[in-house]
Amino acid sequence: MSHPPDLTVNHQTIVVLDFGSQFTQLIARRLRELSVYAEILPFDTPIEKIRARKPAGIILSGGPNSASDAGAPHCDTAVYDTGVPVLGICYGMQLMTHALGGQVAPAPHREFGLATIQITRDAPLFASVPTELRVWASHGDFVKAPPVGFEITATSANAPVAAMAFADRRLYALLFHPEVAHTDFGLEILRNFAYGICGCTGDWTMKSFVQEATERIRQQVGDGRVVCGLSGGVDSTVAAMLIHHAIGDRLTCILVDNGVMRQDEGEQIRRRFERLALPLVFADAADLFLTRLIGITDPEQKRKIIGATFIDVFEEEATKLGSFDFLGQGTLYPDVIESVSVVGPSAAIKSHHNVGGLPERMRFKLVEPLRLLFKDEVRRVGEELGLDEEFVWRQPFPGPGLAVRILGEVSQSRLHLLRRADHIVSEEVKKAGCYKRLWQSFAVLLPIQSVGVMGDARTYEYTIAVRAVESKDGMTADWARLPHELLATISSRIVNEVKGINRVVYDISSKPPSTIEWE
Repeated sequence: MSHPPDLTVNHQTIVVLDFGSQFTQLIARRLRELSVYAEILPFDTPIEKIRARKPAGIILSGGPNSASDAGAPHCDTAVYDTGVPVLGICYGMQLMTHALGGQVAPAPHREFGLATIQITRDAPLFASVPTELRVWASHGDFVKAPPVGFEITATSANAPVAAMAFADRRLYALLFHPEVAHTDFGLEILRNFAYGICGCTGDWTMKSFVQEATERIRQQVGDGRVVCGLSGGVDSTVAAMLIHHAIGDRLTCILVDNGVMRQDEGEQIRRRFERLALPLVFADAADLFLTRLIGITDPEQKRKIIGATFIDVFEEEATKLGSFDFLGQGTLYPDVIESVSVVGPSAAIKSHHNVGGLPERMRFKLVEPLRLLFKDEVRRVGEELGLDEEFVWRQPFPGPGLAVRILGEVSQSRLHLLRRADHIVSEEVKKAGCYKRLWQSFAVLLPIQSVGVMGDARTYEYTIAVRAVESKDGMTADWARLPHELLATISSRIVNEVKGINRVVYDISSKPPSTIEWE
């Protein structure tokens, strides 16, 4: 399996060096919201590679370390002499201070959460923002003395240097996180850096992306044929549409019915792709998947069995269709970042069906037209390509489907209960006008039976948990405060319409410590 060439674009670019902050991706996403292309690179990227990007600016992200720690991540100090503007954020500010001869020390009072800063002088980074701001801080160290040549541009009660600048060297630094929504005027500060200091003009749009991606696909594929595995989700659909836009009927899409889709989902997907005129082969393998899941209760085993079975079915269907040179995938930019830009060890929480691709024996070259994009950008590309809004803004659905929303063994009878309950949740959330503002909302079937009373008769039936969360990107999430009337309607309908369910509970766990899905 071979990957496409290294990511490059013909746009003004701000390079973000990743020092391990949980907000690094957010920096890039905020810049892209401003129509400025941002690319995340590992903190130790050689200066030659950074210069080759011809960046309009460079941002040093935050991170969990102290700049003076043994083994703390450091970038090439030549970064500060490239001649392009450099902005250090939190750890990036401390690193800049440490590298250029200032003093970084443990803060007498650490700042985690909201803080108030006072802007002390007319600095370009703070153009058109109030002189007092509430900002989001997350640091245990502070800048005790800035390097020679730097002016202090903002202070706070616990940080004598909350922001600093050396305008002649085009070096700027903030001890807080402008990329976080809790920081007042944070987007305006990033706009000032990108437009006012770096000279960006905002040439990154989804219309230009579609044109450039189409041309890239044509150059990569040439006269070859592409096969694309469709899940029916936004990512794989938009990827398939871009490829089809570029090469027409030399694309063939394969949709595998794994038996753990939602109510009527397979038929809905088929109708959608007929409307889009995408060449589609539908493989009904539900019985095979469910047979292989008999007796399996461990969630990781479920995921791996579903992933391996998908590969078996996909390979068989692709072989029937003849020879293909390329495999189309809906890989997104966060997948690419996580594969190359990791600071320190990270724990595997759960395996993902689309990470790792298909086996080497299949020898496809990969076509990944969405490798440059975040999820919100994929949705905008979908709209640009003519996908209907209801589908573009469809909530994410896990690759292993309802199998990881049934705790315990997956069976036809349990799937029947969950499908009907989940359909009711979806219907009522949409009817209440809450669907689009939620990251996800769904039902989970618990392996718990409890006593109930229905029509003066005793019941001993299953429990449904309703899960609804709000999130920007799925990396963190908070449980949604749905109206009590909506929850009451959902509960009443499920208990009355789904025979076998006599109890409904609402999940009020956030991520972390919980995950969004229950398995």
